[in-house]
Amino acid sequence: MKEWLKISCLLCVFGFIREIRPSEPYVTEYLLGPWRNISETQLTHDVYPVGTYSYLVQLVFVFLITDFLRYKPLIITIGATGVIIWSMLIWTTSLLSLQILEFFYGTYMAAEVAYYTYIYAKVDKKYYPRVTSHTRAAMFAGKLVSGITSQLMINLELMNYKELNYITLATQVMAMIWAFGLPGVDKSLYFHREQLPSGDSQTQLPGESNLAVDASQESAPKQPNALGLLWLHFRNAYTNPRVIQWSLWYAIGLAGYLQVTYYVQVLWKVIEPEPLIAWNGAVDAVLTALAALCALAAGYLHTGRLRPRTSLLTLALLSAVEGGCVLICCWTKDIYWSYGGFVLFGALYGFTITVASAEVARNLQEESYGLVFGVNTFVALVFQSLLTMIVVTDTGFELDAVGQYTVYAFYFIAVGVLYLVSVLVECLAFRDTESEKLEDSLD
Repeated sequence: MKEWLKISCLLCVFGFIREIRPSEPYVTEYLLGPWRNISETQLTHDVYPVGTYSYLVQLVFVFLITDFLRYKPLIITIGATGVIIWSMLIWTTSLLSLQILEFFYGTYMAAEVAYYTYIYAKVDKKYYPRVTSHTRAAMFAGKLVSGITSQLMINLELMNYKELNYITLATQVMAMIWAFGLPGVDKSLYFHREQLPSGDSQTQLPGESNLAVDASQESAPKQPNALGLLWLHFRNAYTNPRVIQWSLWYAIGLAGYLQVTYYVQVLWKVIEPEPLIAWNGAVDAVLTALAALCALAAGYLHTGRLRPRTSLLTLALLSAVEGGCVLICCWTKDIYWSYGGFVLFGALYGFTITVASAEVARNLQEESYGLVFGVNTFVALVFQSLLTMIVVTDTGFELDAVGQYTVYAFYFIAVGVLYLVSVLVECLAFRDTESEKLEDSLD
């Protein structure tokens, strides 16, 4: 087996195992069940927001530490924090312990950047598209297995909501152990770059004086330090209008998606407080499968078939449709309609986020994918935190679940309208420019 493929497979196994978390589709059912003394209001206002804020605060530090520590320690940290989180879920009962484990959940999610960027430091650039698809596919496969497993365990009455956490804990232990076996990284993009000697591009020939070599070394451009390179890549990326345009959509879309998926189990609990069978696992599995197919379709359509303006128009329309799906989720009294709206929302998001990611990457000049991904995710978490403060917590409107999801729905509709207007303005500006060129040529 080729070395790059071997490394890709090793990382994919970690991603696959880590995503097998059958307790997650039922975490709200578990927390509001007889195993813990906590109310829906406490869960929504005092527990879940801690994870949002923790993820936001830790992301910037984790990104820099990931590069400095060369990826592998942070991948091990993902497994270790997973063990801590699900151990606390199983063996603690207090509200404070839930808030503490939400802090670790922020670490668990923030450190995910190491999983996405590790492979780029280990394989040649020509393999980037393949290894990216491998790592994404591994995570989708893990989520699919997780959803199917959880639903079967519940439907066949082999496990209750608490016992599903034991499977998740076991997979996190396995993922942590597997992470220790990943190959170490000798170099990284910023703090541990390959430093070529100043005169490396020139080979000293027999009889050539050392003075000439020294002169060439002195004239060679000095490589910027880590912080200088970070700033250079950041400035080059975010002074490009196209990168800003697509990065903003990426951040806004991701923020809305995180908020919708984070609290949806609470919404379902409101629509049907005591379901005979909660189909959360099946919904998770179907959503994962459709999102994967839509992501593949987006990758196929985007390779030269969609022009930038067409892509933007498509995303504007689909964002509005996503908002409509969220309205179906929260305005219906039938839990199955809510399930269907959520699945369709997730599938459309899988398509749109893939297009946005590809457009961002296409407009980057340097190998700064990890930096831009980290910054865009940070901006998304800022938006998500603002949504949480305004909509969920007592510092804002403190809306109920239906009110929250109504806001999220119109959030996506507003994003669609905003980008639709921007496309129309851009088209008008382009038409005026072309008219002026035509007039100048006639003159």
